Formats: sequence, structure tokens, C-alpha cells
Amino acid sequence: MRETQPNCRTTFFVSRHPGAVEWARRQGLRIDRQVDHLDVEEIQPGDTVIGTLPVHLAAQVCRRGARYLHLSLEIPPEARGRELSAEELDKYGARLEEYEIRKIQGTA
Repeated sequence: MRETQPNCRTTFFVSRHPGAVEWARRQGLRIDRQVDHLDVEEIQPGDTVIGTLPVHLAAQVCRRGARYLHLSLEIPPEARGRELSAEELDKYGARLEEYEIRKIQGTA
């Protein structure tokens, strides 16, 4: 666990895909920590998490007071299930979209 300091915010980029990591670098994003898998317990209020998290993890990020930026793109069926390059991410309209996600209490 990192030490909590006033105004110390961390930007996490969550991806195990080299093409996505390269895409983020080319965008000039300020990334403090690139991780293959997110440990939600490390997230502090004011942090930013960028990635393609499952909805339940994105909800946990938001519940902890952090921002969640989803790496969205339009992948055609023939490109699914394989590694994409940074160029392909651009081709498929890669962009960051901020979401606020919360679980509705009392649901199954």
C-alpha cells in the first residue's frame, strides 16, 4: 500500500495488452502506474483508473472515490479475440470515456 499524502493522486492504466499500453503512450497520457491487473484496495479517493474493467470492478473504483475512464473502441467481429496494435486501436476509434458506476442495492 502506498502512503496517502494530501493532493497525491495516482493514475493507473490497467492493461496486459502491449498495443493498449503503446496506444496510451502515444496519446501522451500521464500514467503513474501501469498494471496488468488492478488491486482495488490500492485505489484512493481522487485517483484515476483507466482501462477496460469488468463492471463490478469499475463500480468498486467509483465507490472508493476514484475516477474511471473506460478505454472504448468499436471492434469488428473479425478483430475480436486477438491482440490489437496501437494502430488498430486508432483504426477502431479508441477513446477514453468517463463513467460513474454504482451497484443498485437490493438487486439479485
